[in-house]
Amino acid sequence: MPSRPPPIHGRGAQSGAPSQRFGLAERVEDGDWLDDREAVDGPVGKLRTTVTEEHPKTILSFNRSPDIPFDRSINAYRGCEHGCVYCFARPTHAYHDLSPGLDFETKLFAKPDAARLLRESMAKPAYRPAPIAMGTNTDPYQPIEARYRITRDVLELCLETRHPVIITTKSDRVLRDLGLLAEMARYGLVAVGISVTSLDPKLSVLLEPRAASPGKRLTALGKLAAAGIPAHVSVAPVIPAITDEFMEAILREAATLGVRSASWIMLRLPHEVAPLFREWLAVHYPDRAAKVMTIVRSIRGGRDNDPEFFSRMKPDGTWASLFRRRFRLACRRNGMMADRQIELDCTQFRRPRTDGQLPLL
Repeated sequence: MPSRPPPIHGRGAQSGAPSQRFGLAERVEDGDWLDDREAVDGPVGKLRTTVTEEHPKTILSFNRSPDIPFDRSINAYRGCEHGCVYCFARPTHAYHDLSPGLDFETKLFAKPDAARLLRESMAKPAYRPAPIAMGTNTDPYQPIEARYRITRDVLELCLETRHPVIITTKSDRVLRDLGLLAEMARYGLVAVGISVTSLDPKLSVLLEPRAASPGKRLTALGKLAAAGIPAHVSVAPVIPAITDEFMEAILREAATLGVRSASWIMLRLPHEVAPLFREWLAVHYPDRAAKVMTIVRSIRGGRDNDPEFFSRMKPDGTWASLFRRRFRLACRRNGMMADRQIELDCTQFRRPRTDGQLPLL
């Protein structure tokens, strides 16, 4: 039998096969070649990250989903170098004939015109302010933000126009904008959520190979809270038999650092994420792969994933009820608000002019 390729270190996905949802041709590596590829082609080169700039006509995305507490979002980037194997956004790369696996975390796209496009949207007479969510699809503070500063540009515009923003990240790079965020917080314009999956750095390297370590994320939460910025910890995703053991400890650590708001999200495996996650389990946790997927299916109506509105974010069944009770009890013990949306102020909005100037008040 052909040997299995060795684990791909530093990446979450273990393969880069294109999606079959849109009729793309399937690529299958020949088993004999797998055994002898280094002898034929030489050493396998290290995967490199590439960034392509794209220039869309609009930057705000609107939704009518009943399952999320916001109606608009900005994604400054497509793809995410953090490489979290469980990321529910991976299937979006399939729309561009790219792999939701390795392509998602190595072939990235940046939108440098984001702030300009947002200014144009805000300047329209019909525009009405409501919190803009950043980090809903890919992380606004992934490594390439240091180069492009797109998130920073958007936040500066939102401070200028007094427009509220909700940020979700798993990176301590958010602290580079600490002063700007603190200024926005003075006007009730911003809330920052950081997701923490486990407290085990070794596990984090396997699950989220290029994201900040759990300790750095918790430190960032503490610094945000100390600066007067509404900080929120998300225990997400909860992976049964892999990360659920850390739930109470994450909440306890966050509360100690001054964080008073928390939520949790159960693992979701839409479309291509399910086979990628199964592959990850087979590589890193073969001893418990069957148990993990059995529990996942038990809370998703017997399927790997529940895509339906109203139920997709509300896992059901005995295991889900157990996790829910554990979370609520831990929040109560630590004096934290559970699953409550931080209220932001939409009344201070000042419509910008497209020439970059604000109107006289």
